[in-house]
Amino acid sequence: MAGEVAMGAKDRAPARTPRVAVIGGGPGGLYAAALLKRLDPSREITVWERNAPDDTFGFGVVLSDETLGGIAHADPVVHAALQDEFVRWDDIDIVHRGERHTSGGHGFAALGRRRLLAVLHERCRSLGVELRFGTEAPHPDRLRESYDLVIAADGVHSTTRDAGAEVFRPTVQEHRCRYIWLAADFAFDAFRFEIAETEYGVMQLHGYPYSRPQPDPQSDPLPASVPAGPSGRPGASTVIVEMRDEVWRAAGFADMETAESVERCAKIFTDALGGRPLRSRNSAWTTFRTVVNERWSHGNLVLLGDAAHTAHFSIGSGTKLAMEDALALAACLEEHTTLPEALTAYEEERRPVVASTQRAALASLEWFENLGLHVGRPARQFAFDLLTRSRRVTHDNLRLRDPHFTEAVERDFGCPPGTPPMFTPFRLRGLTLRNRVVVSPMDMYSAEDGVPGDFHLVHLGARALGGAGLVMTEMVCVSAEGRITPGCAGLWNGHQTQAWRRITDFVHTRAPGVAIGVQLGHSGRKGSTRRMWEGMDEPLEEGNWGLVAASPIPYRPGSQQPRELSRAQLTDIREQFMAAAWRAVRGGFDLLELHCAHGYLLSGFLSPLTNRRTDAYGGTLDNRLRYPLEVFDAVRSVWPEERPLTVRISATDWAEGGTTAEDAVEIARAFAAHGADAIDVSTGQVVAEEQPEFGRSYQTPYADRIRQEVGIPVIAVGAISSWDDVNSLILAGRADLCALARPHLYDPHWTLHAAAEQGYTGSAAVWPEPYRAGSRRPRTGRTDAPRPRLTLGR
Repeated sequence: MAGEVAMGAKDRAPARTPRVAVIGGGPGGLYAAALLKRLDPSREITVWERNAPDDTFGFGVVLSDETLGGIAHADPVVHAALQDEFVRWDDIDIVHRGERHTSGGHGFAALGRRRLLAVLHERCRSLGVELRFGTEAPHPDRLRESYDLVIAADGVHSTTRDAGAEVFRPTVQEHRCRYIWLAADFAFDAFRFEIAETEYGVMQLHGYPYSRPQPDPQSDPLPASVPAGPSGRPGASTVIVEMRDEVWRAAGFADMETAESVERCAKIFTDALGGRPLRSRNSAWTTFRTVVNERWSHGNLVLLGDAAHTAHFSIGSGTKLAMEDALALAACLEEHTTLPEALTAYEEERRPVVASTQRAALASLEWFENLGLHVGRPARQFAFDLLTRSRRVTHDNLRLRDPHFTEAVERDFGCPPGTPPMFTPFRLRGLTLRNRVVVSPMDMYSAEDGVPGDFHLVHLGARALGGAGLVMTEMVCVSAEGRITPGCAGLWNGHQTQAWRRITDFVHTRAPGVAIGVQLGHSGRKGSTRRMWEGMDEPLEEGNWGLVAASPIPYRPGSQQPRELSRAQLTDIREQFMAAAWRAVRGGFDLLELHCAHGYLLSGFLSPLTNRRTDAYGGTLDNRLRYPLEVFDAVRSVWPEERPLTVRISATDWAEGGTTAEDAVEIARAFAAHGADAIDVSTGQVVAEEQPEFGRSYQTPYADRIRQEVGIPVIAVGAISSWDDVNSLILAGRADLCALARPHLYDPHWTLHAAAEQGYTGSAAVWPEPYRAGSRRPRTGRTDAPRPRLTLGR
């Protein structure tokens, strides 16, 4: 039966000739065919490609040194052929509002897509792979019956994937920008990004060279109308023009033929092109589609490249991923004795790599989708923001690649010499924070009757001694009924106030220069539950108290059903917030944050998923904002004028029909209008059925958008785990402060250690006198051992 023959286990003699079918003659499919044939010449391998050999979409492809290294080990013949073709360069040029900024040290390699295909065609033929061009592949079910392995490498519009949709369970997300692949008949001297702010909206050009000037053209011949010039072929560059769909329509591209579109693009970006024309090859405006599959294989059928996954072209990973897939698939088939084991190993190896790449690609894609938010930044900071958009290139990484460029961005930002961005001060009303690090609020569930004790003194005191600019308490509840668990801290009586004063006095005395803030909140429908380690969000086994919320909707099945708040109860709770804020003043706090996030009481009013009221506090966003704003105004009325008041919000519910990023902007705008000094931008935890898109710094784009559209300082949170992330976010202008939780649980002295690791010894990160001897990293082993005199090769 097909599929039972081992595809490449060493030292095995298959009972019959293994047969492999490859659907799609792109780089991934061709390279997989060549590798499998090279590893086992007895294999019978056939590639079906519906188009002609040189009929390809796009012009140049970019491959990383990592991918090339894998190719060199797997097939030196292909690597040698590609090496002769590559155009290499190090610089990225970013042109914005007439200013051009160049960042070096990046390292790119590109070649023409036609030439790449030609190299792979030649290699496949030399090995005995059968290539069938201009021929549709038989239906996958037929191929599976007669072949041992079927590789579906038929691209983003994969008919194979669609035919097996019930098994592969694909998700295809179409995005907001239109783009077109074009070419210019000259070689850019760098990877070039150019921004055009037109009367219709913002447009962008992505361009890079893929062919160097040469006297004997071998691929992509020039049209007869283009003179070759004295040196023969002048080189060639890929040019991608991209813009949001509404800009594309307003500019009239929807009504143009391709030739007119190409001419129009050349005129818009005439400076970048030096007045030269653009050309197309089967080019058409399209929207990018992100493809994700729950499964990549079914029996003896496996997906590869864009059929399995896509990553936005702005990080140049499509061909790279496909060829790396081919390498991994061939290796797994060689290493495992059965096909099911090999395909399982292939997916286990590649899925984490692809997921990481897709997260970076999505961050890059969304940055370009929202380009209009970024163009107002100073030109050099805009360039830094663009370079770090995917979160893969960071401040520290860029400083290694191009220290002169990075230092210039730091000078523009206002960093004194030798001062990382995170150690610059920031002012909120009358409070100046000595650095940009915030210890994020973290519920400790360790209070007794709402009273913080020795644990809180040590917990918050240690993190204050650790050097952060601002240390935040956990959510401090405004009433006993407003607690999440019996272990939550409060500010509803004088005993609690005195206990908090003990903690704030310690911080101010023993960690001078560190500010301490209190976060006030009410649990709403998420209250009366067990401590986190006893069963998060699980109802108490005994001692429950009644819950109240915007609407009588339990948090999840099995949760207690809350009562809908009456008008009188709304007034009572507003007064509780005001009284708690007054106690916070007496408790010695420097900053107060109103908790309007994570599905707690005030957040429950903001989200349409949790607010089903029909009175003045429900319905439209303005109505849903009414009660949280009333509470904010009440708190502000008793909170000292010189002390800052911030608001934490959930910028999205991560659920259909919930709060959107657009809603979040309007929520932030409303709080800003009422006097909020900063918005602490979190996401989710509003409904139990949420589907968050986790990833490094995954919530920061919401903070960035609010900062740009509302013009209010923002605190960014969410999987910010390194000082490099903090520096990158601050210097790019995406956030003003960064709040970190888990890193401070791992290391109470996270900020001081970040300073030591960067060689910073200034006033923004002062070691307490008793700890000063520990301000240098301890040595962990011998470092002066002599190096070997000789290295013996094989």
